[in-house]
Amino acid sequence: MYIRQRQLLYYLDDNGDRGENVTVDPSLVFENPRLKNAYIALQAWKQAILSDPLNLTVNWVGSDVCGYKGVFCAPAPDNHSEKTVAGIDLNHGDIAGYLPEELGLLTDLALFHINSNRFCGTIPKKFQNLKILFELDISNNRFAGKFPYVVLKLPELKFLDLRFNEFEGNVPKELFDKDLDAIFINHNRFQFELPDNFGNSPVSVIVLASNKFHGCLPASIGHMSDTLNEIIMMNNGLRSCVPEEIGLLSNVTVFDVSFNELMGPLPERKFV
Repeated sequence: MYIRQRQLLYYLDDNGDRGENVTVDPSLVFENPRLKNAYIALQAWKQAILSDPLNLTVNWVGSDVCGYKGVFCAPAPDNHSEKTVAGIDLNHGDIAGYLPEELGLLTDLALFHINSNRFCGTIPKKFQNLKILFELDISNNRFAGKFPYVVLKLPELKFLDLRFNEFEGNVPKELFDKDLDAIFINHNRFQFELPDNFGNSPVSVIVLASNKFHGCLPASIGHMSDTLNEIIMMNNGLRSCVPEEIGLLSNVTVFDVSFNELMGPLPERKFV
């Protein structure tokens, strides 16, 4: 019941403290302060886990956080003489729980992969402290609520995967101004109109399928010609025409707008 109550807090938009108040045994010895912070973060996360059927976190005990299963260490980017937690991979663990705010202590994290679990709530606001996070994959979980705006505050993020969750509402137009290489937000409950700045995105792959769009495909899509390779917008309820600017997408190998209600002629390919 405690964990379920804590999970519900993550649907709120306030900045309340949702930490787990981890205490550190004074007998534990840590190689450096970064690893001590990692211990606090990972112990808070372990407290926030309701079910771990594959026992992926069973060895999350003691000060050797680099030995924890699914946790990967590397030299710190600003001090190669110190080890730090650089990656987390708990994919396909069937773990149930939520993400506590203490994960914001993992300030050297570059990769965070937790796809195919049963995590719920949303992404903690203190993820904004992960200034070098490069890949964020929380796909195929039970996250819900509004679009996690905290991802817009991650300056080094290149790979964003939110697919197969229960996020709903609007998708911020600022997402398409970020310097991302891949965006996967398909199979959620987003309802929004593609903004005029959609074509600003430098992605090579973007998948928006199985949401609910309205409005038109913006003409700015033609600006993506230098980078875009794959775009999938199937099953979104689109009822507009296809803009002639898609003829500029000379590098695209996959253009899937199937299972919509598009009208009008297909534009010819343009050579510029």
